[in-house]
Amino acid sequence: MTDTTKKNWSKRTRAVHAGSRRSQYGELSEAMFLTQGFVYDTAEDAEARFIKSGEDEYIYARYGNPTVAMFEDRIAALEGAEAAFATASGMAAVSGALTSMLRAGDHVVSSRALFGSCHYILDEILARFGVEVTFVDGTDLDAWRAAVREDTKAVFFESLSNPTLEIIDIRAVAEIAHTVGATVICDNVFATPTFSDAIAQGVDVVVYSATKHIDGQGRCLGGVILGTEEFIRKTVEPYLKHTGGAMSPFNAWVMLKGLETLDLRVRAQAASAQAIAEALEGAKGVARVLYPGLKSHPQHALCAAQMGAGGTVISVEVEGGQDGAFRALNALDIFTISNNLGDAKSIATHPGTTTHQRLTDAQRAEVGVTPGLLRLSVGLEDTDDLMADLLGALGAA
Repeated sequence: MTDTTKKNWSKRTRAVHAGSRRSQYGELSEAMFLTQGFVYDTAEDAEARFIKSGEDEYIYARYGNPTVAMFEDRIAALEGAEAAFATASGMAAVSGALTSMLRAGDHVVSSRALFGSCHYILDEILARFGVEVTFVDGTDLDAWRAAVREDTKAVFFESLSNPTLEIIDIRAVAEIAHTVGATVICDNVFATPTFSDAIAQGVDVVVYSATKHIDGQGRCLGGVILGTEEFIRKTVEPYLKHTGGAMSPFNAWVMLKGLETLDLRVRAQAASAQAIAEALEGAKGVARVLYPGLKSHPQHALCAAQMGAGGTVISVEVEGGQDGAFRALNALDIFTISNNLGDAKSIATHPGTTTHQRLTDAQRAEVGVTPGLLRLSVGLEDTDDLMADLLGALGAA
């Protein structure tokens, strides 16, 4: 098979072509290898491959697959990473990146504003196995400086937090972590590969839920861990090969197709989100709008410098608390009530009773997930239609 990976293309070109492999049939679209295992010509070939697989040699789908390899190579080229390992879901990527490198007695520092499942892994699963985790206000650099120690093994954060849209100063936090030799792990889902160059800004390991913007059409689960060749091959791959968190070939093919349009989609969604956020400020029924593209956002300047756009998600504090938020949700016409994001379809979520439901009232209050907070994932529908839908629903609430 021929490999068309190039290193000097722009992001948009890499998202379409990088990592492509063509078989002897010369197919235009990437081939889908739906197979669990692979055949060897001789017993000696099987033995040799289990000792060390050569380039484009495979053993078992849990270990690797040509379609999955194309996705891994393409997203690595897009992200500027040396290597990648594709996982069954975004949370498999988060847990795999952390648990593959940590052991009892290690110390981790994490921002406290996190997706509920990320918080669960750090606060409960890692603690269960003897890993100490310190949570900090991710926007406070002094808090990071005070928390890291000589024995800090890793720092973890969402570059743009879910759902309160706090922005982490990636370069600054990476510099703080590296002073003690800690590995910097960044969940880059909300920022997307289009608006974030996390590795260039000092991050060691990037994780994505490919379920979100990379698929972008609500079809498949998937995740990916990106980093150095050494970290992926020697730390992540052995762990995930044996614990079974690998991506399926079909899902990898869907993600490859998603990457082809990723840049176009998220730029259109972010432009729409910017216009909608501006319209929501001061609107009837709205107590507060959180969107990094707005000048009212406390980290607007950092957003402009680090991302260049505010992203595809808006958070809105609805007047009337949970009752008001529920009335607004139930009055929506175009926005769908669900708990995904990054989709072509616009989605509205009440984090306090869904994605962050397992947190205590105090924990939700600490990270800003209030009873009236709605998370709005802006899709690809007409901007004016979305604006009218939201303004009407919020006014009715």
